[in-house]
Amino acid sequence: MTDQSKIIAATDEQIPFADIYLHDINPRSVVSDEAIEALAANIRQLGLIQNPAGLRDASGKVGIVAGGRRFRALALLQDDPRFQAITVRMAPDQQTAAFWATSENAQREALHPADEIRDFGAMERRGVAVPAIAVAYGVTEPHVYRRLKLAGLPAPVLDALKAGEISLSNAAAFTISEDETNALAVLEQVRGEHHSDHQIKQMLKPDSVRQTDRRAVFVGLDVYEAAGGRMTGDLFADQTYLDDVALLEDLFVAKLDATANALTAEGWKWAEAMDVPYIGYHCIEDRKLDRIYAEEGELTEAEVKRYDALAALMEADALDAAGEAEFAALENIQAGAFSAAQKAVSGVLVHVDQSGALQTCEGLVTREDRSAAIKAGFLRASAHKTDAAPKSPISAKLAEDLSRIAQGARQHAVLRDPDLLIDLLAYQLSHALHWNNPLALSMNEAPNWPTTEAEGYALDARLTTHPPRDMWESKDLAASFRAFRKKGADHVRRELTRFLAAQYRGGDEKLTTLVDKETEPSIREVWTPTAENFFKRVGGPYLNDLWRELLELAEDHPTATTFAKLKKGEKADKLQDLFSDAATRSALGVTDAQAARIAAWVPEGMT
Repeated sequence: MTDQSKIIAATDEQIPFADIYLHDINPRSVVSDEAIEALAANIRQLGLIQNPAGLRDASGKVGIVAGGRRFRALALLQDDPRFQAITVRMAPDQQTAAFWATSENAQREALHPADEIRDFGAMERRGVAVPAIAVAYGVTEPHVYRRLKLAGLPAPVLDALKAGEISLSNAAAFTISEDETNALAVLEQVRGEHHSDHQIKQMLKPDSVRQTDRRAVFVGLDVYEAAGGRMTGDLFADQTYLDDVALLEDLFVAKLDATANALTAEGWKWAEAMDVPYIGYHCIEDRKLDRIYAEEGELTEAEVKRYDALAALMEADALDAAGEAEFAALENIQAGAFSAAQKAVSGVLVHVDQSGALQTCEGLVTREDRSAAIKAGFLRASAHKTDAAPKSPISAKLAEDLSRIAQGARQHAVLRDPDLLIDLLAYQLSHALHWNNPLALSMNEAPNWPTTEAEGYALDARLTTHPPRDMWESKDLAASFRAFRKKGADHVRRELTRFLAAQYRGGDEKLTTLVDKETEPSIREVWTPTAENFFKRVGGPYLNDLWRELLELAEDHPTATTFAKLKKGEKADKLQDLFSDAATRSALGVTDAQAARIAAWVPEGMT
């Protein structure tokens, strides 16, 4: 073994670049192309500061054993005569070459970020331009700018970084502060305590908010700044901080109130500004507000033709600005609008959502205006008595199952109209409908199967069975996808239709009504009440009432009293026969009208 403690006899030789190559024992096998290009730019501008090391082989060529990055960079510089021959430190033997190969990489130590920051700052103060600093260090210009931002930190912060008492990202957090005294006080609190960057920023600027704050977005940075608001930039997070939070809040409230006042000027009876990011149904319910909807508009026959023509031009991307305006006007007519009479008995809740966008909840009727809204025909009078409603005979569990069955009936019906489903998909994907999504295209489900007994319930098989999938087994998803596409467009459309129907869940009340009108769902088409799936799951008195209602019997009619004396299971069986057995209906003398009522009957709440 070579005694490396002795001085190694090495020589420097000028070698034509064409006669050198990267030796197998060079350990640096993985490099970044971008980094090599940056190093090449550095060498072109500053020259080769450190020579590579090599070993001559039997053919006389020289293999580079240390300096693989420099060799790759020099290969990019062969258009420059200065680098067509380079100085190489020659190893006397294979063992020395191997030692150099490992030693150079093992002993290489990157400049500590704190030292690099200080050096970048010193170079900038000497007048060295950012591009030149980037070339000298073989880094990108954005990297230099970030380091220079850090170079302006108080010296104790960089000392703490060098000592390992804070991380580099912790140091970057200090750049948002313009108060050195406060910054040094915070530094003393966080040294060696492993605080997060966010915690440090909060300590440095406890009374500031980011530019992404919904209030800042709604007000606008230009308005805030024009009002005298102060801002601080955070280069590392590409963020701006607004320091005068009280001013921002005043501007926010003033603009929101002005928006509400403008709505009352448009004819709404009232408009209330709410400083909340979201108004849910619970808010409307808690205030005991009713809601009316805009009166739908109808296009004339001529307008319908014009609308279709404009839609075709838009599809072909051939609509000019005037055409787009005309198309939008026709769409607004179809969307409808609140009439002056509707506005006179209702109001608006105004708020700003999390993204800073203004949102309105229109057509809200207070309890005081409810009578006027009913008299005007905008609301219907309640069909329920004001007394406390009696406890429903249908349990919560049964109600859930009945709701699922009703959901399945809608999905069953919507399968008949693939074009409608695809239209709904396009509508949902192009509009932020959130909780009113007509299709459950999220992690949420649109359940259509009862949790317990499914007897008497039969959906279209496309909603309950699925073709084999090879997602988890396939080793070649590309091959699987190609096979799927080869089945043709009709197969793809059938699969899409099946999937969309299984995800259909309705939307808001008006949209659900519209789709129901087109698809005509029928719960009894897919579900027939039986002893197991319904009658045994409700109480005996409910069954007595149902028996009399369906057969139109007086309470003291012998058929009614005989039924009432039966055990609950017997009642359930007799009702099942009434619904499913023609002989039973014949024996009971069921009329055509009664038969139609039985055929259409569904429990309360199945809407």
